Amino acid sequence: MQEFLERWNIKINDNKLYETALSHSSFANEHKAKHDYERLEFLGDAVLELVVSDYLYNNANLSEGEMTKTRASYVCENALYQYMKDLNLIKYIKVGHGEMHEGDITKAIVADTFEAIMAAIYLENGLLKVKEVILDIIVPYIKDPEISFLNDYKSILQEALQTDKRSFVYETIKEEGPSHDRKFTVVVKIDNVIYGEGIASSKKDASQEAARVALTKLAKIKNE
Repeated sequence: MQEFLERWNIKINDNKLYETALSHSSFANEHKAKHDYERLEFLGDAVLELVVSDYLYNNANLSEGEMTKTRASYVCENALYQYMKDLNLIKYIKVGHGEMHEGDITKAIVADTFEAIMAAIYLENGLLKVKEVILDIIVPYIKDPEISFLNDYKSILQEALQTDKRSFVYETIKEEGPSHDRKFTVVVKIDNVIYGEGIASSKKDASQEAARVALTKLAKIKNE
């Protein structure tokens, strides 16, 4: 973690702030610590959205809907997990024993920790510094044609709905065909209304298709 902070010349006035940013609630509960990263995660999410939105507005000739989709793809769970992995920061995350799955920390916790770290940088060093850090990390992914999180429609949809605090759920409504050629039909419901349906040979792919259809429908409604 020290190497990461020194790379961007990040000043540290409060070591406990960064310790908190790296501490999941399960770790805090097990060790009777007073704080976990949840409040920092909340702030970091907003900081990330602001910085990436500002970058896209000033550097990409995209419509509002296209900017929303692009921003969501680079601040989604999969993207944040990849940043943490490439920065070699996952090893510093502190979780309780119950949050370890086959020896690994869940992708969601890793992504949340990235947001918490950005919040800590913002609180300690201000908006200009955290903007520098975020853009240095994320812009290379945006500019690299070989890297894309755009096809992870489920993460993009989740990010978009979390912003509006809307509920959603995926349901498998049909399974048919022989075992060697199964077909799954999955729908995604937003606020109990079906917005998308997908059919594929796996539930995972069917869910992605349902999310893609839902995103298209949401964009159309927004532009009407």
